[in-house]
Amino acid sequence: MSVPLSVVVIAKNEQSRIKDCLDNVHGWADEIVVLDDESTDDTRAIAGQYTDKIFIRHMELEGKHRNFAATKAKHDWILLLDCDERLTDELKKEIETVLAHGDPKIAAYWAPQINYLGDVPLNHGGWSSPHIRLYNRQHAQWSEAEHDVIHPGFKVAEGFRGAHLKGKNLHYSFRNVDDLIAKINRYSRLEATKWYLDKRKMSQGKAMWRAWDRFFRRFISKKGYKDGYYGFVAAFVSGFHEFAAYSKYKEIKEKGYYINKK
Repeated sequence: MSVPLSVVVIAKNEQSRIKDCLDNVHGWADEIVVLDDESTDDTRAIAGQYTDKIFIRHMELEGKHRNFAATKAKHDWILLLDCDERLTDELKKEIETVLAHGDPKIAAYWAPQINYLGDVPLNHGGWSSPHIRLYNRQHAQWSEAEHDVIHPGFKVAEGFRGAHLKGKNLHYSFRNVDDLIAKINRYSRLEATKWYLDKRKMSQGKAMWRAWDRFFRRFISKKGYKDGYYGFVAAFVSGFHEFAAYSKYKEIKEKGYYINKK
């Protein structure tokens, strides 16, 4: 018997990863909904082997994109997944339990995750903080604010609350070091755009301090060194994100680069 919830998968050019993602929840969840951001590869063809609920929509704001996907589901309980995520059996069983016997005043659940750099789990360094994965669309939704250009905010309705699960979500976030650098490049541009839209005051000195501070916190304070050499790589590139974001922010202010570019 399938679990009475809708798994919503956000995708764009994910032909190499969407199969494993959908295999992970197919037959377990009652429904799978795929929202595709105008893929040009075989993403939709592969998804069609698992569900007929495939929708195409250009993503301008992630929060609006996620809320749109939720409207296409038949269940109020939504499990949101990216194509690089996999649920552990422990997390699946815990979700089954809270849906059957959970507190009706809880409208959202955060699940801990383990991020991977290639096949190396980043168990330390602050990479594995909990993320919202399960929520009731009647009582919670994503922010659609224009300045939420990186990760959207999330709001639970008055009278309801969130809770934390124990089962882990496996997040194969970075295929390799090259992919890590590419994502840092993209997110630093989005961060710079956010600073500009928010009229944030930034300086070169502040950016350098933020870069050092982020590296120190990830590698030392949060014990990223326990993940070995790749823990160092992840911390170093994460720190560089701050300086890259400042450099792009400076270009936006001076030359208007990156605005309205995906």
